[in-house]
Amino acid sequence: MATAASPTVGAVTARPVLAPLDPPVQTAAGEVPVAPLVLIDVTTSDGIVGHAYLFCYTPSVLPALTSLVEELGAAVVGTSAAPATVEADLRGRLRLLRPQGLPTMAISGIDMACWDAVARRAELPLVRLLGGEARPIRAYGSLRSMAPDAVRAEAAHLAGLGFTAYKVKVGAGDLSRDREVLRALRDAVGPVADLSIDYNQTLPVPEAIRRIRALSEENLLWVEEPTRADDAAGHARIRAAVSTPIQLGESWWGVDEMTASITAGAGDHAMLDVARIGGVTGWLRAAPVAYAAGLPVSSHLWPEVSAALLAVTPGAFLLEYLDVASGVLRDPVCVVDGAMMPSERPGSGVEWHDAAVERYRC
Repeated sequence: MATAASPTVGAVTARPVLAPLDPPVQTAAGEVPVAPLVLIDVTTSDGIVGHAYLFCYTPSVLPALTSLVEELGAAVVGTSAAPATVEADLRGRLRLLRPQGLPTMAISGIDMACWDAVARRAELPLVRLLGGEARPIRAYGSLRSMAPDAVRAEAAHLAGLGFTAYKVKVGAGDLSRDREVLRALRDAVGPVADLSIDYNQTLPVPEAIRRIRALSEENLLWVEEPTRADDAAGHARIRAAVSTPIQLGESWWGVDEMTASITAGAGDHAMLDVARIGGVTGWLRAAPVAYAAGLPVSSHLWPEVSAALLAVTPGAFLLEYLDVASGVLRDPVCVVDGAMMPSERPGSGVEWHDAAVERYRC
């Protein structure tokens, strides 16, 4: 039972916004012109408010995800606000549904907001609450553009921020188009930068093998999700047939899917998405699994929380810099010399820009 030293959940609120993205995020699966976000506030019984947000890619999903956060939040009002307790409670309520997809995102968002509240209550930055310290986390510039000319311009801007690693999305055309995009990126950032590509799950296994072999002379840091994310066996076939490392993980719905992928030998790297892996609680459960398997850990989106988590993750590799929420944040993430520092303010560093939230609320 909760005590005076253990506050309860007083309220969980969710607000949908369509935040600006300039430029839009382009992928082989289509363009994301605005950022559909669910802004989550968890208020504890002693008046502390924790914040988090969820990015759901398409506005058509925004009403459902907002409603799901509100309904699940209402279910834990009056119970302990301890993140592990809240996460276990919500997963238990959805056990018979196997809470993948939007339910996992909703649980993850509430979990992140609970951790933010706990850190604020302790008057500690999240990274220190987790037992680490603020230190620069090397990041890579994740490009939004896919057209060669736009890639050159965007990459030049990122190079000005000191990045030495970059990722570009490919797969919108044939192999020659992939090469053209990569050459445009290389022209903009120079011969020694680390480059990666992301196919966003677009290729059949044989075609993925053909293209990755053909691009081997590019000495890529990794190739991300070349085929369907849920095809662990297919990724294992690709990995066995090519020399370039395979990056998986952003689509893992929890540690069980992560473990199945690792057991299948599907990839060489682990890319954890804090909103899909189960929030901060899920990440802390997943990171030792990656470490035991010898997989370097990088992050997917959510740089505010991911920077703190990578700072306490054994085998941490790179942080993805792709900022989708700056339009509604009071203090957007800042990159210095190609690295990001975890917030040194109490909490995760997520604070709403109230006027912007009202402007973009939908």
